[in-house]
Amino acid sequence: MSADAMSAPLPPPPVWRLAQRMSRIKTSAVREILKVAERPDILSFAGGLPAPELFPLEAIAEAHARVMAEEGRAALQYSTTEGFAPLREWICTHLARSGRVCGADQILITNGSQQGIDLVAKVLLDPGDLVIVENPSYLAALQTFGGYEAKFATVESDDDGMRIDDLERVLATHKPKMLYVVANFQNPKGTTLSLERRKALVRLAQQHRFLILEDDPYGELRFRGEHLPSLAAFDDQGVVVSLGTFSKTLAPGLRIGWVAGPRDFVRSLTIAKQSTDLHTATVAQRAVVKLLQNFDYYKHLDSLRPVYGERANAMLDALKVHMPEGMSWTHPDGGMFLWARLPPGISGDTLLPRAVEQKVAFVPGSPFFAMNPRSEFIRLNYSNRPPDLIAEGMRRLGAVISGAL
Repeated sequence: MSADAMSAPLPPPPVWRLAQRMSRIKTSAVREILKVAERPDILSFAGGLPAPELFPLEAIAEAHARVMAEEGRAALQYSTTEGFAPLREWICTHLARSGRVCGADQILITNGSQQGIDLVAKVLLDPGDLVIVENPSYLAALQTFGGYEAKFATVESDDDGMRIDDLERVLATHKPKMLYVVANFQNPKGTTLSLERRKALVRLAQQHRFLILEDDPYGELRFRGEHLPSLAAFDDQGVVVSLGTFSKTLAPGLRIGWVAGPRDFVRSLTIAKQSTDLHTATVAQRAVVKLLQNFDYYKHLDSLRPVYGERANAMLDALKVHMPEGMSWTHPDGGMFLWARLPPGISGDTLLPRAVEQKVAFVPGSPFFAMNPRSEFIRLNYSNRPPDLIAEGMRRLGAVISGAL
């Protein structure tokens, strides 16, 4: 380095200073991994991606064309924050199938269900408020709640979902403002909250006066067993707020989700959304309505379920063949993920770079823990690959894990 360079003045600090809350918002582990996993030579089981070949491409294209031909000027204009009324009405009818009875004024259309998580946190959480989450839990929800400076209490889970006995232990000494749960095919574990636990959870929320945020992006993707009612079906006191989305059933690029809840609460969410983005894209909302008028949505779901069931079975079969002794994994009845426990002494965080070298990717389990991260788990997505590539990917992954023993 030259003497002139050594004596040059340092550049001034930036004129902007980030808010303190930004120190609590961690980068998304999945988004960072996807930057690597997008390489065409890597078999990735990292992202929560639906199968693109199952998107109803022609029906979506036709719906958009009809919108532009029949109501293009209205579709390109500003609209109401609450969302397109015919879409909200359809969602009410749809939710009634799982036990939630509501009116269109109890629905807010959002930019995917992730915006719903953010808006609920925005209107509900003050710094220091307590949020109960399953252990492990959806990492983007943890990221959101942490950004609003919430504190966490965690509840253990098993194959029947969140353990009610452990929740009662937490409630004996804590007063939460909210509990977040993915009752159907939980992300990351793929497990489902049992019927009796659903009823017990709502009773506890009513008794202890906290809100349940029920996130249900995967519930329509059940390929084994009987459909279970939503938590809202057991709620007669307005303690359950529900999130839904078309991202996993139609296409994530539409960015159409919704929040369903008590009218006054949805009104507060609407005010918060006004200051966020004014309203969800009107063209996409109207196109979804056109699609639902001329496209059999429930027949479409019937076509998705066996494909995802076949892929889940392919992964379960390949895990049995290729994984070493000492591993275990969940057996989902729907959704997109399963959760695997590595043999003793192996960390998912240190295993990932070795896996990428062998052209296979997954998500390490540690980011899914709100407190005391555990590194002996990994999340695997089966929905985005056909059975032959799933088998090859698990062969590669099994070799990497065996090599780390």
